[in-house]
Amino acid sequence: MIKKGVYAASLSILNEEKTLNIDLTIKHAVDAIKSGLHGVFFFGSTGQSQLISIVEKKEFIAKIATHKMRNKFFLGTGNNSLNENIDLIRYAMEYEFRDFLIMPPAYYKGNTDEGVFNFYSKIIQNVPKIKIIIYNFEKLSGYKFSQEAVTNLVKSFPENIIGCKDSSYNLFETLKLKNFLMFPGSEAKMLKGLNLGCSGCISAVTNVTHSLARQVFDDFEGKKVQTKNDQLIAVRETFDQYNLISALHSFHSSIDQNYKNILPPLTLLSKEKHEELIKKLSELNFTLEKNKAA
Repeated sequence: MIKKGVYAASLSILNEEKTLNIDLTIKHAVDAIKSGLHGVFFFGSTGQSQLISIVEKKEFIAKIATHKMRNKFFLGTGNNSLNENIDLIRYAMEYEFRDFLIMPPAYYKGNTDEGVFNFYSKIIQNVPKIKIIIYNFEKLSGYKFSQEAVTNLVKSFPENIIGCKDSSYNLFETLKLKNFLMFPGSEAKMLKGLNLGCSGCISAVTNVTHSLARQVFDDFEGKKVQTKNDQLIAVRETFDQYNLISALHSFHSSIDQNYKNILPPLTLLSKEKHEELIKKLSELNFTLEKNKAA
């Protein structure tokens, strides 16, 4: 079960023919965990989940079910279809996965509190043992959770709605619910959130800032002087200047060509933007190799 900590919305690694490379996707996550993460979420937006087939997701779930780190592996669904969400969740439940990061359906404009409530309630009615981390990301889904909407869901389903990844950043500072996990969607906001009672973070960029973010988290827990938070924020803000999926894959591709494979319509950064990103990060004394060794 998910607890307080630093998590990544993990990357998906693809084959040249644009199919999911299950083994390399697992390896990427394991390396990030060994570098400091408490766990990873597969098939979030950073993992290109909306572009990956249900068949591939099911093959992946079956593979990670026997992995020695499976208690650090969590799942997103990344589907707009209610019935496909339910189908994938039921399949994962057969392998004893219980915690899911779920965003309201994207694409259609005009999502309402009532419609989003109905979406989650239908999932819970069909899989009543599920534990859900709400994914609040208006930029992608077109819907921004209000405090009232989250509170209504928690009151209605207290055993099921257990937390929120807040990537719209309108909840993590003020929403206070008992026994509710609140994760800002950026490590740049993690320390502020921890001071306000939040649970850590679930972030795209912790795919590379894992050890930095973990040190900031551990120093907070140990009531130590913060020495890395300024660098952590600066690195995150640098990545925020680009499309995160493009930037993360481009950054990793400097040392591993497998990261160059990405699903359309997503693209890698241009050669110029890639070089610009590397230069900016180098000026912050940040490289993937140094951070892994941190």
